Amino acid sequence: MRERGEPETFTGSFTQQEPIPEAGIAAALNVLRHGRLHRYNTAEGEIAETALLEEEFAAFTGAKYCLAVASGGYALGCALRALGIGPGDRVLTNAFTLAPVPGAIAALGAEPVFVETTGALTIDMDDLAGKAPGAKALLLSHMRGHICDMDRLMAVCDKADLPVIEDCAHTMGAAWKGVPSGRHGVMGCYSTQTYKHMNSGEGGLIVSDDADLMAKAIILSGSYMLYPRHRAAPPPEAFEAVKYVTPNVSGRMDNLRAAILRPQLADLPRQCARWNALYRTVEAGLRSTPGLTLIDRPDGEQYVASSFQFLLPDWPEAKVRAVLARAAARGVELKWFGAKEPQGFTSRHSSWRYARPQSLPATDRILAGLLDMRLPLTFSEEDAALIARILRQEVSSVYQGEAETPLDVPLAD
Repeated sequence: MRERGEPETFTGSFTQQEPIPEAGIAAALNVLRHGRLHRYNTAEGEIAETALLEEEFAAFTGAKYCLAVASGGYALGCALRALGIGPGDRVLTNAFTLAPVPGAIAALGAEPVFVETTGALTIDMDDLAGKAPGAKALLLSHMRGHICDMDRLMAVCDKADLPVIEDCAHTMGAAWKGVPSGRHGVMGCYSTQTYKHMNSGEGGLIVSDDADLMAKAIILSGSYMLYPRHRAAPPPEAFEAVKYVTPNVSGRMDNLRAAILRPQLADLPRQCARWNALYRTVEAGLRSTPGLTLIDRPDGEQYVASSFQFLLPDWPEAKVRAVLARAAARGVELKWFGAKEPQGFTSRHSSWRYARPQSLPATDRILAGLLDMRLPLTFSEEDAALIARILRQEVSSVYQGEAETPLDVPLAD
């Protein structure tokens, strides 16, 4: 029981997910009992769980084709390979993203070229247009669930004859003007890692309407000559031109993870609504906080907000660190993208030294004041309101000079 005058604290976990639904557990147990975990190991007349997941996810997104793979990062690399990206190719991507995105580019020997970030945490269209000539592709990251004006982006890329691969790790179930995330570019890539919108520990999905690209992706993923067992795949003739010249870079999803995911996919719209309710509660609680800027969400964006971001624009490092420390002391874990050294999953372009150093002043200014917070569905709306009250109090106190501002405090992983 909190004593009178004692500050509120939050005691929940920012890394604890909801349990796998009972239907997923039952389906997983069925796979474990029959032992046919490999996606191509099926009994007579059986349809593999992985093939069914692909079919259902294609229908969910409105795509012609879908491929289930081992991780979201593998999905990105597979899509780039299918597009023919190789050593020395310039591939554009967001300066504000996570390490697997430029990592997928660099792993192919290609050159990541970073595009500036706006205050809405999306790609800067003018900088994109300036860097598009000579580039081979744009690997567009919908980082932390923020979707740019996709009509304008596709106009810029179409003019430059620049194919777009969408990284939808944070936007499964989201849309731009009614078009699902992942359906604007030539391929869309998704993640089912534990902290994403569906949880299989690790996993990924690729969607496309392009038969040639998807045939290459399926061969790349390690189908051998078993591609006819796919259901959300191009017809057999699409494989004739690629099956002998496309290398096997095995990264298949297995039937166990697919079994866990299928019930989650069926429930995804309800789960998305729950995430957005948490987001709106935090947003309402932080509105008009002195010194704090909320992220504008454009009218065309139908977001899925499994995390929350806000800006402390042009704050000195010491004050940002003070907010981090004071929030942590009251149980609220924030990530800071302005830290000089990477922390856990959080890093920035200067940390990715496999890419050449690039001048990104607009992005650096944004990242210096950018704070990020998970919103797991183990939180209630009451929890979200409490978190917002704590953040409002601590940001206000530091902004108004009522709090100490330590220079060196540990950051959460």
